[in-house]
Amino acid sequence: METPRLSDWMSQLPSELSTVPLWEIAMPGSHDSMSYSLDSSSMLEPNAPGWVTALHKLFPCLVNFIVKRWTTTQELPIIVQLNAGVRYFDLRIACKPDDVTHTLYFAHVLYTEVTVEETFKDVAQWLRQHPKEVIILACSSFDGLDDDDHQKFIARLNQLFPKTLCPKTVRTPSLQLCWDQKYQVILSYDNDAASGHQELWEKTDYWWTNHGRTSASQVIKYLDDRLQSQGRDNTFFVAGLNLTENNSFLMTHLFSTMKSMTLAAFPELLEWVKRQRCGQGKTCINIIAADFVGVNQFAQLVIEINLKNMIR
Repeated sequence: METPRLSDWMSQLPSELSTVPLWEIAMPGSHDSMSYSLDSSSMLEPNAPGWVTALHKLFPCLVNFIVKRWTTTQELPIIVQLNAGVRYFDLRIACKPDDVTHTLYFAHVLYTEVTVEETFKDVAQWLRQHPKEVIILACSSFDGLDDDDHQKFIARLNQLFPKTLCPKTVRTPSLQLCWDQKYQVILSYDNDAASGHQELWEKTDYWWTNHGRTSASQVIKYLDDRLQSQGRDNTFFVAGLNLTENNSFLMTHLFSTMKSMTLAAFPELLEWVKRQRCGQGKTCINIIAADFVGVNQFAQLVIEINLKNMIR
């Protein structure tokens, strides 16, 4: 069976998959999706590690150079990621301290050059051009946002994606249901401000190794152990293939990069992807997210998991 064209792969899946819950479909995702736009001259987030903040006061340009090399986990703009087949986006929203305009950016220790507003406008336009594709926008972090910021942001989300936000009252969304109702966006909002907003879903569970696992084998063992011992629930969840560094590792690899570490691990990680299945089982995957999507066949391999299920 031929692999669907990546920019419109959902609309080209076998018809049998159009009526299954979306969490039984394998989807490619990107971890820290907007980090390709980090501004090397920006201030640090207030929650940056203390030792990084202390060094930044002494050597701001050098520290920003090093921080950007380790916090950049994507290179492709979000529209290019969409065209490459990515359907889940990990979005860290932030407001800069003392910004009287309350402009929203994305952040990962540094702030992005692009704003949330211009990014979501681009995504909304892309969706209009691809009416049978469904994406998941996972908004989290929200550093620096107050209650008023949240309510204004939620109101703006409804304006940017009018009638295309799939409400959480649709308890078991499928592609066919989304096509029938013109829904294209599952928007999860990891903050109490989402309470009472039926158009916003709860936090999407993201499984990731946050204890300095710097090799593919460590990440794979973590995911396999968790799938076997705990299993997944009947809702959206993300298996994160992203490697993680800790402070001690960074101190001994200051002038390396997240990209070099990730690319070295990718062959083994992709072999793990090839072994996965989607569907109803407790060990079946749903979203698989990775760093530096687009540098290899990651997205295509994830999409092909759906086709493997059809020919078993």
